[in-house]
Amino acid sequence: MGSYRVCVCFRRRFKSGEAVAPQEVREIFNKYAEGGAHMTPEQLRRFLVEVQGEVDDEKDGLDTQKVVEEVLQKRHHITKFARHNLTLEDFHHYLFSTEFNPPIRSKVHQDMTAPLSHYFIYTGHNSYLTGNQLSSDCSDIPIIKALHRGVRVVELDIWPNSTKDDVLVLHGRTLTTPVDLIKCLKSIKEHAFSASPYPVVITLEDHLTSDLQAKAAQMITQTFGDMLFCPNDENLNNIPSPEELKYRIMISTKPPKEYLNSKSVRENSEQLLKSKSKDSDEDEWGKEVTDVVHAQNEDDKGDCDSHQQNDDDDESNDDEYETNHESEYKRLIAIHAGKPKGSLKEALKVEEDKVRRLSLSEQALEKAAESLGTDLIRFTQKNFLRIYPKGTRVTSSNYKPLIGWMHGAQMVAFNMQGYGRNLWLMHGMFRSNGECGYVKKPDFLMNVGPNNEVFNPKDKLEVKKTLKVKIYVGDGWSMDFKQTHFDSYSPPDFYARVGIAGVPADVTMKKTKTIEDNWIPTWEEEFTFPLTVPELALLRVEVHEYDMSETDDFAGQTCLPITELKQGIRAVPLYDRKGEKYNSVRLLMKFDFI
Repeated sequence: MGSYRVCVCFRRRFKSGEAVAPQEVREIFNKYAEGGAHMTPEQLRRFLVEVQGEVDDEKDGLDTQKVVEEVLQKRHHITKFARHNLTLEDFHHYLFSTEFNPPIRSKVHQDMTAPLSHYFIYTGHNSYLTGNQLSSDCSDIPIIKALHRGVRVVELDIWPNSTKDDVLVLHGRTLTTPVDLIKCLKSIKEHAFSASPYPVVITLEDHLTSDLQAKAAQMITQTFGDMLFCPNDENLNNIPSPEELKYRIMISTKPPKEYLNSKSVRENSEQLLKSKSKDSDEDEWGKEVTDVVHAQNEDDKGDCDSHQQNDDDDESNDDEYETNHESEYKRLIAIHAGKPKGSLKEALKVEEDKVRRLSLSEQALEKAAESLGTDLIRFTQKNFLRIYPKGTRVTSSNYKPLIGWMHGAQMVAFNMQGYGRNLWLMHGMFRSNGECGYVKKPDFLMNVGPNNEVFNPKDKLEVKKTLKVKIYVGDGWSMDFKQTHFDSYSPPDFYARVGIAGVPADVTMKKTKTIEDNWIPTWEEEFTFPLTVPELALLRVEVHEYDMSETDDFAGQTCLPITELKQGIRAVPLYDRKGEKYNSVRLLMKFDFI
């Protein structure tokens, strides 16, 4: 029993305790235990194959005897058991355990032998920033955190120091305090493969003089040594595969620009900080993810062929590269970045003997998607496309990643130190494929038809697959939160939102009823989601606590890739706003494809 003080002399009392098995779980237990009080390992095996869709083959045989022993040990904390089967409560505990019964596959299972450009790659933007884009500290700490999360592309902006004799990492022409390049390189070396063995790409935004480029090259070579992948041919026709590049570091950079010094650094930064209301986070957990918008904001207007020359993230022309002397620095570049002169349509032309990287801002991508959608897809079948956030996102918020993925962009670069719904989608996408940071692009983005045609994102598609989701019950808040966290006078009133992020035709969000005064809400509600492009769809789940007088309280979220979902009844762990997993908060859900 829990009690809440309402006034000095009166307490309201509410029941609390452990989640009980939903009716459907009781019926399943009864069916597979054949009416008995216990379920044997053999009966559990039948349930796992028939309801959960688990494969029981010679290679990955289901050791249900071991499963039963582990469940009993975890639940009853006794090492030796006379009993070797499960009660209803044990069975429910097993189903509601994120450790025993997770919602998605946990191993790398995709083909990792295709060229690197055939994969979506977990990509960071300004990876060295601890906070906002204008005045936060630069540090190696956010780089380390990103690598531990599985991020595979790290971005460093490199500039000369004030005496022009060393290289610093900082966000140029802002008030960010710098960090030494060598410190960042050493941390990347130490932590690069903590979460995944697949290659780490360092994208350099280079503002160095040629002598400092030579110094940076020396630092990179001495730090990484044999880990560096340096191609023999600068016009590498095909980048090797993630499998071939395991435990390797790759450098990707554009042709060097002259170091540009801005006299009005302080004034520009302070002015932008004051105007951060232009940022896109509308509430404390980030604005709602909606359809891909075609309407442009006032600050986004302009010709998509102008290439946003004033943007630090943008690429310079290849011609500038040739004016610099051949250098050790140039030899290190594994993925060449650069934007040929002329229109964006020209820039998207595929060259037979060359693989390159092109960068576009989020607005430039949206504009290009309007008229050059198939050009983008044709380009990304061989070359790399990197998308980066617009400059007005000073609080390190993020844009919608789906428009990039729909057009085959491998490097959808995100501010990993920000948070909000768009970052949750990024986390969700890269839970795929054993969280290794590389997700194979769907075949439809790579296919070329008999008449040289490619996928057109504007085509109206038929429903390919329908997902049925049932949300039974939630638990764990009473363990992870203080009794008065949501409401000072009574237990919380939870509701869940369940929906899809994906191509515009698939986007939707639905809501359960609110369960009042209960730490263990039982919803038992089912939702159906028809999907035209399930390969790019993410299941979004959020729980909120209803508040009559103020904004509803956030109580957890997750995003799960539809292609990775395991069928049947599963325990779904929830995460906080920053994407950190709660210790105990989870939902019991059921997934079926029809």
